[in-house]
Amino acid sequence: MTITVIKNADIVVAWDAEAGQHVYLHGADVAFEDGTLRFVGPRYEGQADETVDGSGRMVMPGLVNIHSHPSSEALNKGFLDELGSPALYNSSLYEFMPILRPDAEAVPDCVQVAYSELLLSGVTTLADLSVAHPGWLDLAANSGLRVCVSPMFRSARWYTKNGHVVEYEWDEKAGAAAMATAFDVIEQAQKHPSGRLFGMVCPAQIDTCSEGLIKDSFAEAKRRGLPWQIHAAQSTVEFHEITRRHGVTPIQWLEKLGVLGATSIVGHGIFLDDYPRVAWHSRRDLALLAETDTIVAHCPTVFMRRGIALDDFGRYRRAGVRIGMGTDTYPHNMLEEMRHVGYVARMMAENPRTLTTTDIFEAATTAGAAALGRDDIGRLEAGCKADLVMVDLKHPMMQPRRDPVRSMVYAAAERAVDRVYVDGRLVVRDGTVLTMDYPAAALRLHEGQKRTEAAAPGNDWIKRPVTDYSPLTFPVK
Repeated sequence: MTITVIKNADIVVAWDAEAGQHVYLHGADVAFEDGTLRFVGPRYEGQADETVDGSGRMVMPGLVNIHSHPSSEALNKGFLDELGSPALYNSSLYEFMPILRPDAEAVPDCVQVAYSELLLSGVTTLADLSVAHPGWLDLAANSGLRVCVSPMFRSARWYTKNGHVVEYEWDEKAGAAAMATAFDVIEQAQKHPSGRLFGMVCPAQIDTCSEGLIKDSFAEAKRRGLPWQIHAAQSTVEFHEITRRHGVTPIQWLEKLGVLGATSIVGHGIFLDDYPRVAWHSRRDLALLAETDTIVAHCPTVFMRRGIALDDFGRYRRAGVRIGMGTDTYPHNMLEEMRHVGYVARMMAENPRTLTTTDIFEAATTAGAAALGRDDIGRLEAGCKADLVMVDLKHPMMQPRRDPVRSMVYAAAERAVDRVYVDGRLVVRDGTVLTMDYPAAALRLHEGQKRTEAAAPGNDWIKRPVTDYSPLTFPVK
């Protein structure tokens, strides 16, 4: 097989197994063959079928995104930027997201736009939490990404008939059937000839899934050795719905069901019992997450838009809670998300020392990998997958570059991403995606959004035009 060597990189963010941490290596080489890293360190002297000049470059592990929604979120740009239901605690979930959805024709373009943005921001592995759609596995494989296919299923749909009360339409048989379909999709993903697809079990939301669906899906995930993720503690509405139904918080309800644990991911995990706005009587949730070794998927951008934030990343880490990162929403830009993680945590803690860039980088690499049950991604170490990113250290926005990871996260972001390899295959070169036509998909998605806007009044409880609740920045004359 072909051996590729990145020679004499200015900086390599390598994994120090003995110390259990990433380290900077100066003037180092990275060699890979057949999708696997063979050498990371100074002075590689073995065979080299292809040599890549690493001068002026930083080589780092590909980023691991454990929570994203590529099949829908890309279309919401311009709709949801400032939108939330005032009488539903400013959430956009219950009134607007059900009516602002891409049609079947637009879904592949949503996916390609999101996948492209992820690659351009250094993501090599992502958990794609989508409702199963035609062609999904081939889209994922053709993108060049390593994709954790996570088909969502649920027992009920939510809706509102007045803008201030959320109702649930239950169909538990349909939920069970959707779960069976999800396991079929996961099996197909694991057998896909690309070798880069794997699976996660994903009952969609704690408030839309029956007790049986949650417990059964978790048990089957454990039996199959798969990670398991559910949206929980993600809104004030959901918090009060679960406390009304069960008399305990969402996190405590998951504990009662026996589904917290080292293979479980709580999507968002913001509204714990000590979150100021919920005014609940107990103070157990943070300790429960830590004691059970449960992972939180932290995605700040989607909540920042509505004045909501996790309180706070550093506090969770100090309590012993495992945290990985996701993008959730548009833009699917992991480097910007990393920046937001740092800024939001410091704002919420009113303390610039509540977390470090080291903490953030770990959440986006090794912690995310562990959350997905992987120890072969998120780090540059011989024997791991050849998933890596080359960053242009000469880019003006990387200057000065005393600490290049900080320069990338807090300034340059995706603008300095030069090359991306997944499984040893070059998928981004000179900041251009090689596996998908990103510009064409984005243009088609614009047309898809027009169709969504035209259809939205027919799905709305009071038949409003979209401009009534999501007006343009300036009036049209």
